[in-house]
Formats: sequence, structure tokens, C-alpha cells
Amino acid sequence: MSQAARTREEIRRFLAIGAVQVAELDVDGDQATLRPGPGSPPVTHGEVFVLVRRAGVPVGTFLGRVPEGADPGTVLTESAREVLTEVADPTGHAASPPYTSVVVATRERAGQLARALDSLLAQDHLRFEIVVVDNAPVTDETKELVHRKYGERVRYVREPVPGLAVAHNAGLAAAEGEVIAFTDDDVIADPRWLTELTAPFTRDARLGCATGLILPARLRTPAQVLLESHGGFAKGFTPTTYDPEDPPRDEPLFPFTAGRFGSGANMAFRTEVLREVGGFDPATGAGTPARGGDDLYGFVRVLAHGHRLHYTPRALVWHHHRETWRDLETQAYGYGAGLTAYLTAILVNRPALLPAFLTRLPRGLAHARTLTAVRETGEGGTAPGDHDSRTHPWPRRLSRLQRRGMLYGPVGYVRARRALREAAGRETRSGRGPR
Repeated sequence: MSQAARTREEIRRFLAIGAVQVAELDVDGDQATLRPGPGSPPVTHGEVFVLVRRAGVPVGTFLGRVPEGADPGTVLTESAREVLTEVADPTGHAASPPYTSVVVATRERAGQLARALDSLLAQDHLRFEIVVVDNAPVTDETKELVHRKYGERVRYVREPVPGLAVAHNAGLAAAEGEVIAFTDDDVIADPRWLTELTAPFTRDARLGCATGLILPARLRTPAQVLLESHGGFAKGFTPTTYDPEDPPRDEPLFPFTAGRFGSGANMAFRTEVLREVGGFDPATGAGTPARGGDDLYGFVRVLAHGHRLHYTPRALVWHHHRETWRDLETQAYGYGAGLTAYLTAILVNRPALLPAFLTRLPRGLAHARTLTAVRETGEGGTAPGDHDSRTHPWPRRLSRLQRRGMLYGPVGYVRARRALREAAGRETRSGRGPR
């Protein structure tokens, strides 16, 4: 079969993937409460992706099926027992969280942004501010939304230079909080998200960064189901602290496998630490030729300066995954490019790390091959919770695109740096001076 014919067959199989419902099941003693996921209709028969909570705390996920005519609450509660028996009781409460700045970078997506901001304003954290960074806007839609609907509850910052890292740095410059948290305009934050994400900074003076759990807000399209069936953005339900003074024995590539630490849609930093390390590299991130890698670069930068990073599944945001095959193609290529772009950024900006990187390179190449392998059904290892059945194989075309992106990443990073220099030169010549 030719490559073109194989791709057509993969797309045909992709289009046959059915929707999956999203729900939450909160078990507190003998009581169990089933509710639909954010923006989802009530649960009926069929497949259901279920987040299990114990007394409100996320503890696991599973993929269940409700037979036609059966009561969804009864069926899914019974299925959840297996998840609950495998996890410890989530005892303890979050420490008093520090004053926090929440930064949301956005560009021409006012509808999604409003949904995200509504969830942020509903946080149970008592001391926080919200800063919206409007990145290279072409209209005043975002500015008008913020001023009209949110007034003084949300600060508006305009950043004319395109790029997610540039936008995040603008938010960092404007932030007044002791801790700065970042999320995206396509998420819905759980009411305790900010408290759970930032409280660890109170408990650990050496903590420089914290990340949290990301689950799908909906699984309505084949693209959303396929992505989540192969892990999505979730990093599991085990709290983990990464310490550069005590590298994890099961992480031979530490700290260069930054994708294991978390994602940019759910991360926070001690503000003074992020400023000390120089913030994010403006030549990385979506909106630049590098395509991504800004969050990964930030994680490694903080670890390389001797600070700890903590992942907590208690800090939950619901993410609206991309919806089409074309979206997945763009995402696969961008992830590959962002991965090698951020590695290039590290070596360019911190050449002292080159020996450590070269030592880990052989294992790194093997790891890259694993990341981009064609993952067939039934293979385990990355999907969240206990539903790692992989009922849908990962298409070869997407694996090829990710590899191509990895080859392009260093070139993209160089191009992004050149574009920034040229933009700075134009501003200097125009008399405005460097930014």
C-alpha cells in the first residue's frame, strides 16, 4: 500500500471514531454524586470518560460504558470502586496560598477567553489578580471584552510582538503577585485550581515551579478522542517533586525530558525566581517560527538554577482539545518542533549544559523514537488514569509529522531569534528604541 493510500485509510478510520461523554463522579463516604463535565450535557448511555474525585479531590480517571436503559450513576459508581481502591485517601488540606498573579495570554478568541475568565473569577483562592495579555491583536475585541464585562477585576495588557513566550514575559513584567500562574484561554479552571497549584510554594522555600493536572473538557470529535486515548496532556495522579540535587533514578534524561513535568496550560512559578532566570525565551512558543517549547524551556531553566519543581494532580484545569484532523497535523508538527527548539534554546543560552546534554544524547534519541512511534491499540504507558486501552491506533502520518517537526525545530529557533533581532532593529531605526 502506498503512503498516500495508507494516509487515506488512516483518515477513514479516524473519522469513524465516535464521541465520548465526559463526567465527574465525586465519592464522599457512602455518597456518590455524578455530574457532567464542564459544558457537557447530562450523562446517558454509551462511553463515558470519568474523573473520579474523593471528597472533591481528583484521584483517577477511567473509561466506562453505560448500557442503554441503565442508570448512569449506579453503573459508573460501581466501576469507580476499582479506581478508589488503588489510591490513598487524599487527606490534608492545602496550606494558605500566597498572593498570586494569574496570566492568560490570548489572541482573537474572545468567546473562549470569557469562558476561561469566568472560571478564574470563581476560584476559592482569596488573594489573586488576573492579567490578560492581548498578543499581537488585529482587532479591539479582546480589549473591549475585558473592559466591558470584567472592568477592574481583570487587568488588560497589550503586547504587539507575536509569540506566546513574549506574551508571558509581558505578563511577568506586569505581575504583582509573589507567585505567577499561567493558563490558556481554552481552559476551564476547577474552583480549587489556583489554591492547590500555589499552596506548595508556602510549604517549600526551594520550590521554583509547580504544575497541575489537565483533563479534556469534552470528547466530541474524533480528534479529541484520539488525542486523549493516547494520553492527552495528563501527567497522572501521583504528586511528584523534581529536585536537581536529587535527580530521579527512573529519569535518565533529567532534566531534559521537560515534557514529563507538565504543560503551559497549568503552571506556576515563584515570581522572583522566574525573573531571576530571565523569564521565557522569546524565540520559543506558539506564534513564532519555533512553534512551541516555551513552557519546557521555563521548566528546565528553573531546575538548572537549583530550584525544585512540583507536580500536583489536585490542581485541575479542563482543556478544550483541538477538534479536527488538520488540527492534529498542525499539533503533531508543532510539538516536534517545539521539543527540539527548546533544547536548542537551552544549549544556546546555557552552553555549560552541553556536556550533560551530550552524555544523555544517545538515550535522548531513543526517547525521541519512542515519542514518535506509531502506537497501536492495546499499548500502555501514557494515557491518564486507568483507561489506557488505546482503542484507536496513532496514525503514521502524525508520527511522521512529529519527526519532521523535530528536524525543523532548531532551524525554527534560529529563525525566531533572527526575527526578534530584525524587529528590534526596526524599532531602533524608527526612533522608538529597543523594547
